[in-house]
Amino acid sequence: MRVAPQPRFTTLKGFLKWKPEDRYKYEWNKGKVEKTYNMKQLEFLILKTLQRLFTHTFAYKKGDELVPEGDVLTSPNQLRRPDLAYYTNEQIIRAAQGHNQIPAFIIEIVSPNDNQIQLAAKVQEYFEAGVGVVWLVMPSIKQVHVYKSLKQMEVCINNDVCSASPVLADYQIAVDELFIQPQLS
Repeated sequence: MRVAPQPRFTTLKGFLKWKPEDRYKYEWNKGKVEKTYNMKQLEFLILKTLQRLFTHTFAYKKGDELVPEGDVLTSPNQLRRPDLAYYTNEQIIRAAQGHNQIPAFIIEIVSPNDNQIQLAAKVQEYFEAGVGVVWLVMPSIKQVHVYKSLKQMEVCINNDVCSASPVLADYQIAVDELFIQPQLS
C-alpha cells in the first residue's frame, strides 16, 4: 500500500482537498495536520450501541442525526472529525446549503494511543465553539467522562448512567450496558 505523504502545514482549503491513502483520520489545527487513529473494529460495537440508542430519542423522531466522523469547523483555524456529533434536522439543512454548523453534543471514543493533553485541548475547543455536552468514551478502562462544561465533568463507571442532558434529555445509557460484550450463538 502506498502511503500519501503527510503535509505538516497547509490551508483549510488544501487540507480538505487532500486525500490520504493510509488508515488514519486527520484533523486540521491552526494550519497543522494532526494524525489520529481511525475507529478500530473493536470499537464498532460501541458505535453501534450509541447510534441505536439514538433511534429511541425524540430528536431522532424529529429527523435529527448522530453523524459519524463528519467535519466540524470549530473555528476558522480548526477542523475536527469527532467519532459522533449530534445535529438537528435544521442544522443538517443549513450545512447542505454551505453554512458551518456546530453540533450541540459530541462523542469521542478514546483509545490508549490518544494524547491526553491534546484530548483535553480538544474538549476545550469544542466548548469554545459552542458544543453543549461532550462524552469521552474510554473502552480500555470502561469509563465515560461526561462534560457539561469545562468545569463540570462526571466520571461514569459500572452502573452509572451517562446522560446527554440538557442537549438530549432522553439520550442516556448505563456504562455497563455500553460496554456489554454479547456472545455469538
